[in-house]
Amino acid sequence: MPTTLCSAKASYKKQPGTLELTDSHLTWTQEGKKAPAVRVQHTEASSLFCSKEGAAQVRLKLGLVNDEAGHNFTFTSPSAVAYVEREAFKQELTNIISRNRSAAPTPLQKPTPLAAISTPAKTPAPIPSTSRATSVSSDTRTPILSGIDAATDFRLRKKVLLSNPELLALHKELVMSGHITESEFWDGREHLLLAEAAAEGQKRGRPGQLVDPRPQTVEGGEVKIVITPQLVHDIFDEFPVVAKAYNDNVPNKLSEAEFWKRYFQSKLFNAHRASIRSSAAQHVVKDDPIFDKYLEKDDDELEPRRARNEVSDLFINIGATLEDHVETGNEKDVTMQAGRQRGALPLIRKFNEHSERLLNSALGEVPPTKRRRIDNGNDEDEDAYAQITLDDLRDPEAMSGITLQMQDRERYFEGQLTRSASEQASSEVVDVRAAFAELNHGFRGWEPRFSQLRVDKKAGDAALDSMTQNVSARLDIRTRKTDFPPTLFRQLTTCQTAANEFLRQFWTSLYPPPSTTSSSATPSQNAAKVAKMAGYLSKTREKVEALVRAGQMEGVEPERVEVAMKPLLDAVEHALAFYRVRGAKNSTLKIA
Repeated sequence: MPTTLCSAKASYKKQPGTLELTDSHLTWTQEGKKAPAVRVQHTEASSLFCSKEGAAQVRLKLGLVNDEAGHNFTFTSPSAVAYVEREAFKQELTNIISRNRSAAPTPLQKPTPLAAISTPAKTPAPIPSTSRATSVSSDTRTPILSGIDAATDFRLRKKVLLSNPELLALHKELVMSGHITESEFWDGREHLLLAEAAAEGQKRGRPGQLVDPRPQTVEGGEVKIVITPQLVHDIFDEFPVVAKAYNDNVPNKLSEAEFWKRYFQSKLFNAHRASIRSSAAQHVVKDDPIFDKYLEKDDDELEPRRARNEVSDLFINIGATLEDHVETGNEKDVTMQAGRQRGALPLIRKFNEHSERLLNSALGEVPPTKRRRIDNGNDEDEDAYAQITLDDLRDPEAMSGITLQMQDRERYFEGQLTRSASEQASSEVVDVRAAFAELNHGFRGWEPRFSQLRVDKKAGDAALDSMTQNVSARLDIRTRKTDFPPTLFRQLTTCQTAANEFLRQFWTSLYPPPSTTSSSATPSQNAAKVAKMAGYLSKTREKVEALVRAGQMEGVEPERVEVAMKPLLDAVEHALAFYRVRGAKNSTLKIA
């Protein structure tokens, strides 16, 4: 008899039942029936998805090997119990899926062609090559980014692909078909993985909004406030006196529901509202013998109840005006005096304390001495400006760039020398008096007759019409949809995207960046990769010709397809010509 690992009440397709996981199967049985309606073997499990923590419904989705949709289950127990049950299933199923992936076979298969286009040309003989399972999955186990484990690296790659549909389609076209390996595909795209890793590692800060629950009026005139665990946490964090009242009275004197009901009707809640408390609100709220004990006197004195830390940094001390404009002198600012509107002081100080808590939560447990950069240099100006320098705005690494390969470099410098000589000749000393006399002589006999000036409108109208037509043509090009058939347009896009990727791989291998996040390839490996990409690029014209023939079969003129693919063919021809010239030079050097 199979051993039951975990069991829970769960609904499937809105039907209540029991979800059970044994040592061989996952089953779900509807209430009132004996035979299970869902029965999944362990070997069929391929993926697992769960609802977020704190969601309204606790759900679990199991994807199968031959069915990505899989099965969706909703745990029907109370939220706390359902979450624990779901986590138990999650842990067991995660282990099962891991075992399935580690034991997955790697069968050989033929790579699919880059663009599946039926042409009357002869079919080439199949080329035996390793399948995606051997070339890609083995590559998958090697992390693209150094310093992290393979599982994390795989998860980052998966998230980047799922968030970018175009990149995902390119990955399927090139990597899944075995044209390039996984590491070659991600070479030069490490910044995408680093950005995703940084986004995952970023800690979400506290919300800047002040905790102020807003009552909602429902049918019948009743006032309702929705209490969530997050709201309770925020109230306790923002107002420690409420947490103290909760610990003192729940559950001995008040139930949790009664506690919150009386709190939202008490003077203590109105004192915590993020608005100036009016006298009318104080008369409406009734006295409460429990919560009134926790009321504090309004902090409306000239000196705040909570001692302030003196700010010695003049860059962030808004009240510091004594040392401003020392050269001309100024008096102490007497316009900003606290206490002129006494009723606003408690609210202002509440906002200030809330802002201080936000800053402290962002800084973390860092000692105050280390929160600000300290420069013990002798230059006072450098020390002052160092306090307002933001590290995030400084480039941590200076890019050295790629050396520019120039032809006729001597002519370039000769042109610079000629230009500098002409500039020196033009910068000779000019006699101002003689130049002014010459200018005055040129204006003799000239009379300003602007009132008689008549500008012909034809030139202005023609210029305006020309600009209008230009803008209209651009808008028409942007708004015009392609009239290629969908299948042909998809094939054109696929061919262009794949060729662009081959071009990127070609030039990156030919001129590798000076610093990369992944392991640098050797010159021999780069040369082999360049030859491989050149071989792929040499077939681009054949693919375009096949697309031309496919377009003719669908009623598209060949010239339109050729015009659409001409920029790509030009780029490919330029790369191949450069590769041939480079190969000829290398062979000449070897012979010499």
